[in-house]
Amino acid sequence: MNDSEPIKPKQHFQILDGLRGIAAIAVVIYHFLEIAISDYSKNLFAHSFLAVDFFFCLSGFVIAYAYDDRIGKIGAVEFLKLRLIRLHPLVILGSILGLIGYFALPFGDTGSRSFFDILLLFICSLLMIPLPIMKERFYNNFGLNAPAWSLFWEYIANIFYCLFLYRLSRKMILLLTCIAGIALAYVSYYAKGISGGWGGDTFWHGAARISYSF
Repeated sequence: MNDSEPIKPKQHFQILDGLRGIAAIAVVIYHFLEIAISDYSKNLFAHSFLAVDFFFCLSGFVIAYAYDDRIGKIGAVEFLKLRLIRLHPLVILGSILGLIGYFALPFGDTGSRSFFDILLLFICSLLMIPLPIMKERFYNNFGLNAPAWSLFWEYIANIFYCLFLYRLSRKMILLLTCIAGIALAYVSYYAKGISGGWGGDTFWHGAARISYSF
């Protein structure tokens, strides 16, 4: 190709933006009703947590579509740098807002938690290191920024993608998908569902969810 020839931009799938927005709204409503209505049988959005799995699937498609034909040229380090630039500012913002909310909310365990514990929670939140020690927040892996658990697994999937996945054949990808599907079915059967991954006791459920969807 001539160096002066402009590179044709890839197609932008507007329908996916719309689906992403609908899924995000569904998750927000799900968490609100989860507090307002404890009986899941009466919650019209009781299965909206599956929107997270949709996000994982969408991420797998978008990453492969955007990088499959050029990751070999830019390399893993540049790829991860681009992902950090895109994703981590929101992680930092969420951690800061979570810290402010921790002190601003009129309930919680602020009185009995030491300055070191709070600092450790904040640093782990900034660095995306799971630390499920907040009992009053259901032992979320990221107590100051609970939704970050899904982004944590996004990072893990991105690392696997740039190191291994993009090199694999379609047959091998299909085989891994089948294995991941079996793992997800196992988790679903023994955990009575696949809504885990956000807390310390269901940490590895997140791995099963993103492995299949991504």
